[in-house]
Amino acid sequence: MLQYTAVVPALIAFVVTALLGPVFIPLLHRLKFGQPERKVGLTEHLKKNGTPTMGGIIFLVGIAVAAAFFAPGNPKILPILFLMLGFGLVGFLDDYRKVTKKDSDGIRWWQKLGLQIVVFVIYVLLFHQFGGASLLIRLPFTGGQMVDIGIFTYPLMFFAICGTTNGTNLTDGVDGLLSSVTAVVAVFFLFASVALHGGVEPLASAVLGGLCGFLIFNAYPAKVFMGDTGSLALGGFVAGMAYAMNLPIFILIVGLIYLVEALSVILQVGYFKLTHGKRIFRMAPIHHHYEKGGWSETKVVAVFTVVTGLLVLVGLWAL
Repeated sequence: MLQYTAVVPALIAFVVTALLGPVFIPLLHRLKFGQPERKVGLTEHLKKNGTPTMGGIIFLVGIAVAAAFFAPGNPKILPILFLMLGFGLVGFLDDYRKVTKKDSDGIRWWQKLGLQIVVFVIYVLLFHQFGGASLLIRLPFTGGQMVDIGIFTYPLMFFAICGTTNGTNLTDGVDGLLSSVTAVVAVFFLFASVALHGGVEPLASAVLGGLCGFLIFNAYPAKVFMGDTGSLALGGFVAGMAYAMNLPIFILIVGLIYLVEALSVILQVGYFKLTHGKRIFRMAPIHHHYEKGGWSETKVVAVFTVVTGLLVLVGLWAL
């Protein structure tokens, strides 16, 4: 039974995603849903102009199809799936405005925040209805000790979810980077669910399979980008899986790449303003810093993915 719930969802999501790509990508081309590249920064990226975005829909469909088979017997995956698809919808609206209105800012910040709050509130209700888990927080390297942070629980949860989605969104700047890193993070949640009897391994497996299928089209040179549709959804997945197993602190371990990407932008912007034009990094987020230093996109993806793999081993040790 374990092999069935841990392996079959990945196969289903992979096949659906791989089959959907050749159908959906030409449709995005016909709709002219191309992503414009910035004219400042990396000139090598200008050749990506016109590459279709919103490709996150492809793997989200594959994941949803796989999850539909296993949700009746594994209700804990429902809140996480909703959080994924809810944030994916917010990202879709952002992407849609960018490509149809030629507005690089997408939807307004207050609209995005309002939608995220709505998704969060519904997620919390579903979490209590189907999650079957407490809101205690497991401490790493303590043999399973838990803490209760009381009234700070929900503010921290919202901050963790939004912070993670922001990190995954910023990581999505190199062909195949976010797909590869998050596929490895999904492996952590798959093993963690098995080890802790979390009951959410079908969704972790489906995300792994869906992202592997998406990499057929998203690896360098990318035929499609996932857009905010995919990157925000993956942030919802990571945060949702962590809370399903009382592991929000573990995001800082296995998702360290997301945190570093976000911090690099915060530090760059803050330092730029304080020093009136000086920079810490050649370019932010930090994956562009390494590109500016001569790394190819494939090297960035390889190194960041390997680092995430090592962090996953640390995370499993910390359980």
